[in-house]
Amino acid sequence: MHIEKNIFENLIGTILNLEGKTKDTLNARIDLQDLNIKEELKLRKEGNSYVMPRARYTLSKEQVVAFCQFLWELKFPDGFASNISRCTSADGTKVRGLKTHDCHILLQRILPAGMRGFLDSDIYQAIAELGKFFRELCSKTLNRDVLAEMKKEIPIILCKLEKIFPPAFFDVMVHLAVHLPEEALLRGPVQHGWMYPVERRLYTLKRYVRNRARPEGSIAEAYVADECLTFCSKCMDDVETIFNRNPRNIGFSDEEAYGVDVFGHGVNFTSGYDYEYVHAEKEFDQMVGYVLNNCHQAKKYIEYVVTSELAYVVCVVLM
Repeated sequence: MHIEKNIFENLIGTILNLEGKTKDTLNARIDLQDLNIKEELKLRKEGNSYVMPRARYTLSKEQVVAFCQFLWELKFPDGFASNISRCTSADGTKVRGLKTHDCHILLQRILPAGMRGFLDSDIYQAIAELGKFFRELCSKTLNRDVLAEMKKEIPIILCKLEKIFPPAFFDVMVHLAVHLPEEALLRGPVQHGWMYPVERRLYTLKRYVRNRARPEGSIAEAYVADECLTFCSKCMDDVETIFNRNPRNIGFSDEEAYGVDVFGHGVNFTSGYDYEYVHAEKEFDQMVGYVLNNCHQAKKYIEYVVTSELAYVVCVVLM
C-alpha cells in the first residue's frame, strides 16, 4: 500500500507540477543535459538566463483547474472512498492532503479516467496500464496464471514510463513495483499483507492516550474499559448498541416512508446535513411527474383523471 501511495504521489505531483512534489525539477533537467537524453526537455538559454521548456506530461494551469473541478464534483457509492473533494485547494489548482486509501482509489479508478483528453495517448495508456496492474494486484482473489502475466507486464509498463518521465521520477519505490507480483505469489491476496488493518488499529490505540507521560497505562486502561463495554453490550438486547444498531442506509416500509412508497429507497432523511437546493421550474415539474408516476398511492387518482378526460373527449365528439 505504501509503494502504491508513493508511486501515485510521484505521478500526480509531476503531472500537476505541484511544488515540492514534482520530480520534474531543475536538477532533473540538468541530469538530462549530462546524460544527453530527451532533447526536447533540456534547458534552453535565452539571454542571460535558462528556461525550462514545458514537458508534455505536465498539465497547463487551465487543465489543472479542470482536473481539480473533476475531483470536486466526483461522487462515490457509500463506503467506497472518502470525500476526495476536500483534498482540492480553494483556488482549484492543487491536490493535497491525500490519505493512503485516497491514493489507492485515485490510482486504480480515477486517474486513468480523469487524465483522458488532457495527456497524449501514449502517456494516458501507460498510466492506465499502471492503474490496471495495481487493480488486478489488489483484487480479492488472485490467479497464478494472471500473476505470471503481470510479472511480465510490469517491466514493460515501467519502460513506457521511462520513455516519458525524467530519470529523477524513478526512485526506489517505483522500481519496487517489479517485485510485487512475485510477492503476491508467495503471500497470497493483498488483504493478507497490507497495513490497512494494522494502521486502523494503531489509530484506535493512539486515541486511547490521554496522559502522554504514561501512554502504556492509558492504552491498557482504555482497552480494559472497552472490553467491559463490549461484553455488557452483547448482554443487552433491549438497548441500542453498536452490535444491534441499524446501518445508516436501511430500507423503510411504506408506512414509515412518509406515507408513500416512492420515498422508501433506504436513505435516512433525518441524518446528515441540511442542504439548500434552488431548482428551476422545469426541474420541479419533472420531480412532481416522477413522484406521481412512481407512487402506488397516487395510481387511483391518475386513473380517475385519465378516465375523466377520456369521458370529456367522448362527450365532445358526440356533440
